[in-house]
Amino acid sequence: MRLLPREEKFYHLFLKQVEIISEASRLLLDGLRAGNSRLAEAATEINVLEHRGDEVIHEIFTRLNQTFITPIDPEDIHNISSALDNVLDGIEDTSHRLVSYRIDPIPATMVTLSELVAACSSALHKAFSALERNGPIMEHCIEINRLENEADRIGRSAVADLFNKEKDPITLIKLKEVYEFIEATIDSCEDVADVLQNVVVKNS
Repeated sequence: MRLLPREEKFYHLFLKQVEIISEASRLLLDGLRAGNSRLAEAATEINVLEHRGDEVIHEIFTRLNQTFITPIDPEDIHNISSALDNVLDGIEDTSHRLVSYRIDPIPATMVTLSELVAACSSALHKAFSALERNGPIMEHCIEINRLENEADRIGRSAVADLFNKEKDPITLIKLKEVYEFIEATIDSCEDVADVLQNVVVKNS
């Protein structure tokens, strides 16, 4: 039995989550750019990554329950890891629906939104690398907020175009739902940024 409290380093586990997210976002973007010929394979690989992400978050929660002294508040560790998990789940949900709905052709706007998911993932990686070395974080959080605003603008315009131009109601429903899942994934990235900003303010 350990009599003295110890400090666990959770930062490298956050980075593991972010690295998995980055790889999943790359696969999603590659799949969308290649079309349905690549999407099914990409979705399978993303599903594997989602399971790896689950293993990491389980490790974080296990360590959290076993650690008396943590580098930041336990609640913040829980909130960060949960928010990151939501991003990965969003990417997996999006890829699953793209394959299930067999959307063909893939709209260019959908590719653009996926590029924003990848850009958010890159910003998250920079933010968590900064967190680990106690570097500047806010600029990366601000960039994620900017990307989320851009995604909102593009997504709303795409859905408006659907209702104006798409004659097939089934296709409209499919496309609208995929747009919503991509936007929700980017919203989840912003949730991570918001939690990080709160951590910075709390510990400054």
